[in-house]
Amino acid sequence: MTRVAMIIHGYAPRIGGAERQVGALAPALRGLGLDVSVLTRRLPGTAAFEIIDGVPVYRLPAAGPKPIAALSFTLCALARLRKLNPDLIHAHEFISPATVALAAQALYRTPFVVTPHLSGPQGDVQKMGHKFLGGWRLAALRNSCAAFIAISSEIDAELASAGIPAERRVMIGNGVDPARFIPVDNETKIRLRKDLGLPTETLVAAYAGRLVPVKRVDRLIGIWPAIRQSIPNAHLAIAGSGPLEGELKALAGDGVQFLGGLADVRPVMQAADILVLPSDAEGLPVSLLEAMACGLPCVATRVGGVPEALIDGETGLLIPPGDPESLAAAILRLFKTPGLRAALSHKARERVLERYSLQEMALRTGALYQAVLNGEAVG
Repeated sequence: MTRVAMIIHGYAPRIGGAERQVGALAPALRGLGLDVSVLTRRLPGTAAFEIIDGVPVYRLPAAGPKPIAALSFTLCALARLRKLNPDLIHAHEFISPATVALAAQALYRTPFVVTPHLSGPQGDVQKMGHKFLGGWRLAALRNSCAAFIAISSEIDAELASAGIPAERRVMIGNGVDPARFIPVDNETKIRLRKDLGLPTETLVAAYAGRLVPVKRVDRLIGIWPAIRQSIPNAHLAIAGSGPLEGELKALAGDGVQFLGGLADVRPVMQAADILVLPSDAEGLPVSLLEAMACGLPCVATRVGGVPEALIDGETGLLIPPGDPESLAAAILRLFKTPGLRAALSHKARERVLERYSLQEMALRTGALYQAVLNGEAVG
């Protein structure tokens, strides 16, 4: 049985898109017969070890100032990898996880692959250039990493511009389980709203993700008074946690509700009328795919891999980033046009079934692992 160690900065109960994607992919790969473990940073209040959905999860110390935390995590991860003795390492994100993978290859000769999860100025590739020894680390990755997984065309282009040859780049988009994320009937939607403490008789828009600057939830909250001028009872449900939570709560007015960091966002997707993603940068948002699988019409900014999944006017509505007026107009258009919501709902789920199933993602990832271990071409 092939042993795979996945390394990621955060994991459950943290609910960012990358964390949810790895949290879905790891058990799917185990279902295909791979022995997958996860190494991540230990957050306050979490266990050092537990098994989640059949996947062993090792949470490693990373306390103190950033340089000390990074060194602590790297050393502890290397010690754990020595015990696990994986056949292959899959690093998610370029910074700490990829650095650990580089060190493990040097020490233990373990091949590794890397998945960047974000594009743009704050994404993995461009951000690396601003980090300590970033140029050296990028060159080391370029020379040593067996394969780079691009979840969007934009990330693939950034990898190419960083000098990663085509034969070591492979496109594998994110995926969701369409058997879990499904549309529900109106009776179920009302029950879910009651469970979540949401109003049952008004239109509800949802946001699901981390509360960090790049997601621009502040912009969404900022336009909500204008939305309520047109639709007085319109409600905004925000599912997520992060460093901006206190600041965003202070900014919020009437009709804005914070649900906190939920372990499972599926009920939010099934209870809402639309999903809104106002980000300045993305990779390929897992929350977008989850919403589309639930048949939830989406408004999202034209960034990263979003336009590859969301076809404007067919599977959702695309708007320019940094444009509050367009954001408000798109939300109001969906709220006021039930027929459009219904049409987008059907096409959105079809799109996920055709291109973004978790099973297909797991099969392609497993095949990539085998190609790397066999010394075969991957690009």
